[in-house]
Amino acid sequence: MGIVIRQSIKATIVNYVGAFLGFVTTVFVMTRFLKPEEIGLTKVIYEVAALVAGFAQLGTSASAMRFFPYFKNPEKNHNGFFFYLMLMPCIGSLIFVTLFWLLKAPVIEFFESKSALLVDYYNWIIPLVIFLVFWAVLETYANVLLRIVIPKFIREIGVRVVLLTVYLLYAFQFLNLNGLVTGVVLAYGMAMVASLVYVSRIASVSLKHDTTYIDRDLLVKIGKYTLFLVAAALSGNIIGQLDLFMVSSELGLNYAGIYTISFYMATVIEIPARSITAIASPLAASALKDGHLNEANLLYKKVALHQFIAGSTLFLLIWINIDTIFSVIPNGEVYRAGKWVVFFLAMSRLVSLTLSFGGSLISFSRYYYWGLYFTFFLTALTIGFNYLLIPHFGINGAAMATLITCLLSYSFQQWIVLKKIKGNPYSAGIFKQIGLILFLWGLNELLPYAGNPYADGVYRTVIIVSVWFFLTYYFKISAEFCALADKYVFHFFGNKNEK
Repeated sequence: MGIVIRQSIKATIVNYVGAFLGFVTTVFVMTRFLKPEEIGLTKVIYEVAALVAGFAQLGTSASAMRFFPYFKNPEKNHNGFFFYLMLMPCIGSLIFVTLFWLLKAPVIEFFESKSALLVDYYNWIIPLVIFLVFWAVLETYANVLLRIVIPKFIREIGVRVVLLTVYLLYAFQFLNLNGLVTGVVLAYGMAMVASLVYVSRIASVSLKHDTTYIDRDLLVKIGKYTLFLVAAALSGNIIGQLDLFMVSSELGLNYAGIYTISFYMATVIEIPARSITAIASPLAASALKDGHLNEANLLYKKVALHQFIAGSTLFLLIWINIDTIFSVIPNGEVYRAGKWVVFFLAMSRLVSLTLSFGGSLISFSRYYYWGLYFTFFLTALTIGFNYLLIPHFGINGAAMATLITCLLSYSFQQWIVLKKIKGNPYSAGIFKQIGLILFLWGLNELLPYAGNPYADGVYRTVIIVSVWFFLTYYFKISAEFCALADKYVFHFFGNKNEK
């Protein structure tokens, strides 16, 4: 777990810098200078492209994680792995971009009644799909090589700096709406190019390959796994975007913009998990390949614990300051309609943070086909609850549907993990953290209002974080956290006192 912690800390620092940029961009720049409809437009364009890109990858990212250990050999350029890594998304992009173009009429019909502005920018989705596909694949290549910091820098900081620049150029009227959409799309193209440059510096990007290296058995394994992933993607990739699509279709881009701002606030709690999962996944794949089930399950407990600690603490900090946040952001009275969207989406993310790595273990094991049942089940729940709840509760209904779906579907997934590979994410640390969060929430309720929203947010956060830090250390909720605290905090003050 040491390499996971070290790499995760570096990447998490990058993630938090990126989160700060994203926070400023989303909560202050976009809410001030863009209309909710324009925020909804840029978000829906991205999510539609991400949906198609998920199909077009043909499962390459997951396949790379699972099968890279079979190719790994730095002296032989990993036996032509990069060629196979690029081959499948090339084929997938050709197929699904063509299908997306042919299905233009029904897609437009789905959105045009409430989100007609999206129709005007339909064609920009296609280049964005290409950029997202190959950016994701190149990032995966770096991840399997256990090099996640620079890819994280590109994703979390590089893209956000470019996007912030684009939004400011639009705000000061150097760009019109066409220029805004163009700039957003090109930001992801720049990320793809930057990722290619980085990957070429740390490994071979030669397309030369030895066709004799892959024997029939390995080819069959890769083929079956890829077909499974394509089938799973047909349902699974819909899940993450369906709530926003239905909000924009049923309620319009204006509500999609409000939902987007609340969605961003909720997903802040996932920031640490992006680093932990990225570095832990290749380790889990190697452990399962070698039949080290206990090692993989121990990794599951560690990942679940640390993601839950980070996610639940961030969730608490967001929620105790939620009214302050809406009172200080531009046009906060408009976006306050998404307050409970933040709550329900953050709760769903917390469920996902705790249990989602179990899905990775299943996908890396010989029971990977169970993931297909999970995605079908999840898709059915997502569609059903969104159709049921959005007409009655609006954007809150979409967020409620996401939470209910996560609770039911991840319970089903955990049953599979427990039954097939004896994986259990729960440990004493998780239950200690739950008790600590409840205690801190109660403590927050006792704190008086400071009289000024800025001062209140700062003093409230400082008190809660300080108490959280010392109680997490005192109750030894995480051995890794205690070790880091000893090394970087208490050791530092100990040296100061000795002097």
